[in-house]
Amino acid sequence: MRKAIFLIFLPIIIFCSCEGSDKVADEVAKINVDLKVFRFDREFAQAQPKDIPFLKKEYPYLFPVHYSDSIWIAKLQDTVQIEVLDEVGKSFPGFDKEQENLELLFKHIRYYFPNYKVPKVVTVTSDVDYNNRIILTDSLLLIGLDNYLGASHKFYQGISKYIANDLDEQYMIRDIASAFAKTVVPSPRDRTFLSQLIYYGKELYLMEKLMPQNTDAVTMGYAPDELEWANANEEQIWRYFIERELLYSTNSKLGPRFLDPAPFSKFELELDNESPGKIGRYLGWQIVKAFMDNNNITLQEMLTVPEEELFKRSGYKPRKL
Repeated sequence: MRKAIFLIFLPIIIFCSCEGSDKVADEVAKINVDLKVFRFDREFAQAQPKDIPFLKKEYPYLFPVHYSDSIWIAKLQDTVQIEVLDEVGKSFPGFDKEQENLELLFKHIRYYFPNYKVPKVVTVTSDVDYNNRIILTDSLLLIGLDNYLGASHKFYQGISKYIANDLDEQYMIRDIASAFAKTVVPSPRDRTFLSQLIYYGKELYLMEKLMPQNTDAVTMGYAPDELEWANANEEQIWRYFIERELLYSTNSKLGPRFLDPAPFSKFELELDNESPGKIGRYLGWQIVKAFMDNNNITLQEMLTVPEEELFKRSGYKPRKL
């Protein structure tokens, strides 16, 4: 009987959800953003030594004052730099599609945060500094395009596979959304594992709302089969955390085991090699989703709710498959 009732109401639930999504999409479409993208990487690739003073004037934040012009002239002639710029030029000869995706992201940001000022966007190369592939400030967004050439690119051959998998164009908007989320999601109020779970859950939930066109796998940075594994094992993961009383632990080793990017999560069980990394972030995301489903609260208000209070009010129950 319960299943029959659920099936009766399922179309209503889906309709309401779609109606809400359509309303947001309609409102987002009305928002205007003045987005300017400057291809410094292409300008530098085509520059001559005589152009350095002009580039320094146009992009002073890219030229530290303690470096003389001779450093930049040498860089123009450096074979490694030339190869990097050539490869970026092949992958990103234009930027129209990427600019459209950026505009859509910033429209969603402006929808939820109306006072947000869209930054100036500058594309650069960063010597494959994948830890700083995106730099976002109040007025500037730097995108290191040499970090988005595809997992199998020759530049990434010496990089661990789980890191190289992230160095793909499909993750560019996700990385920018993550950089923005870090500016508005408050830091955890304490050092407990639970607070860290909720912190990352808030970030992922916000990213989901800012990128409704993306799959959950892309938002998490998972391959589709990794997300499928997380969905299928959610109950077992939660039971593991509860039975070992990890939620209120302040053990610093839990971050590397369950929160940090890694080839797999470290349950210290046989299933480790099957699991994706960052599984704690995934679980935190599910808790925040449950909280938003069970509470009449805005996205902005949710971000300020203390982690333990959010957990208690979430009514979270892991899915059973």
